[in-house]
Amino acid sequence: MMCLGIESTAHTFGASVVDDAGRIITNANSTYRPPAGIGIHPRKASEHHVAVSDSIVQEAIHSPKGNTIEPDIIAYAAGPGLGPCLRIGATVARALSSYLDKPLVPVHHGVAHLDIAMTIGNVRDPLAILVSGGHTSILVHVNKRWRVYGETEDITLGNILDMFAREAKLPSPGGLSIEKLAQQGSRLLKLPYTVKGNDVAYSGLLT
Repeated sequence: MMCLGIESTAHTFGASVVDDAGRIITNANSTYRPPAGIGIHPRKASEHHVAVSDSIVQEAIHSPKGNTIEPDIIAYAAGPGLGPCLRIGATVARALSSYLDKPLVPVHHGVAHLDIAMTIGNVRDPLAILVSGGHTSILVHVNKRWRVYGETEDITLGNILDMFAREAKLPSPGGLSIEKLAQQGSRLLKLPYTVKGNDVAYSGLLT
């Protein structure tokens, strides 16, 4: 079985074909890059996704050998994410599902991150830390479900990094720009944050 997955949660539009053993057959993507210090504008990012969606899907459904891959199922990231961007991915996925007469499966963005890591790492029931744009959570995989053991009570780390990058006029993606700058530094600063049991709070860090 071949699954064609569509990703459009934020600045990247991607399409990938994966078989039922979890092997990545093809992987194509294009990233919207705003001017430094601007950050991701959802409408502009969605316009980028519209412009590249056809070519990215075409690239994904052609194998390295040049054969056309006909997927057995269509999956797409249904959220969380940026609304205008999510709508483009959902529209493309629904159109492909209807045209090819294949089942359509919406996928939770955060769970997809975790399940991909489990599959590639070949691990079973891990303890995981999910730190993406809209998540800062500690989770455990039990009985085929993810259980939340702790999370941020206010702002997520990804949002803090994005806000700092915009304020500092750094190129997008902000997290990568901050990491590159951090690797050049040697002075460590003590930053404020709050731990409440298994939960954390970062509003002080943002300030």
